[in-house]
Amino acid sequence: MNFKKTLIALTAALAATTLAHADINVGVTVSATGPAASLGIPEKNTIALMPQTIGGQKVNYIVLDDASDTTQAVSNARKLVTESKVDVILGSTTTPNSLAMIDVASESQTPMISMAASARIVDPVDAKKKWVFKTPQNDIMMSLAIATSMADSGVKTVGFIGFADAYGEGWFQEFGKAAALKGLKIVADERYARNDTSVTGQVLKLVAAKPDAVLIAGSGTPAVLPQRALRERGYAGKYYQTHGVANNDFLRVGGKDVEGTLLPSGPVLVAAQLPATHPVKKSATEYVAKYEAMYGKGSVSTFGAHAWDAGMLMQVAAAKALGKAKPGTPEFRAALRDALEASKDVTGAHGIFNMSPTDHLGLDQRARVMVKIENGAWKYQP
Repeated sequence: MNFKKTLIALTAALAATTLAHADINVGVTVSATGPAASLGIPEKNTIALMPQTIGGQKVNYIVLDDASDTTQAVSNARKLVTESKVDVILGSTTTPNSLAMIDVASESQTPMISMAASARIVDPVDAKKKWVFKTPQNDIMMSLAIATSMADSGVKTVGFIGFADAYGEGWFQEFGKAAALKGLKIVADERYARNDTSVTGQVLKLVAAKPDAVLIAGSGTPAVLPQRALRERGYAGKYYQTHGVANNDFLRVGGKDVEGTLLPSGPVLVAAQLPATHPVKKSATEYVAKYEAMYGKGSVSTFGAHAWDAGMLMQVAAAKALGKAKPGTPEFRAALRDALEASKDVTGAHGIFNMSPTDHLGLDQRARVMVKIENGAWKYQP
């Protein structure tokens, strides 16, 4: 009898020890190939810079490529929660992919931190989106920066061309609000697909409308296409892009065709040029140093920094959740979600995060700057 009691006690102790040392499993899906690869590759690279332990617990990163495809992103998310039993999902890279993954996060009650821009990913926070957070600045924040820049430089009319998906539509809606506030009139509205090779028809309509400026709402290298076509047609007005193009691949592919372009960006893009008093300069510079130490000078991009910020939020929240539950359990996932929602003064590479039950982004105007492309490089605009 005593032997049985001892065996039971030893078994229970072993089980408790195993549970106490359960690894934290982090699922990642990014667009490392396909049209959004110039965004997804630096995100994937950044995962290697994330902590290998949190609160003494080992962290496993399971990284999958969704090839910029919505269906694959959903498949990856389901695989991560059902097969890998992840405690949190980081991803995906694009707005359409992230929107499609929300149902998986909600159904499995797994917190998800998106690295895509649209406010629709987290707003409004409802029963499904209570499990979803994101790190990139909202479109309205960046739209206001563009509209202010336009108005200050004398622009009255604007031509718009954006992706024919949730990214382009989200930007049109948000920029429309900002334009109205600044007295700007949108005189043309065109769309194109991320994998299109020609936008001649759309550009002819834009040129015919004779706008003072054109806003191209695309991301990554596909955003070069309309600007190059406009240059070829002799359009001489002002060019604006969104923060979806803030990486060196855009500069490389765009070349002389993107010279003079203005865009809003997270501070990390011009970290070295920021004034010493900027509240994000220190944290942005630290990320740049870590990334370039591993991948080479000049290799950093804002998109990798969105992944870094997702990792920062995950790290802070997971450390708190460990005090309430064990990794690999529904209780841990719930505690992690609650901790993410309660994030306060988490300083990332792009901004300072203060989330709430109604705000699953938590950034303010400290997370944006205006940038101009000069001589093939990013130039901070005070």
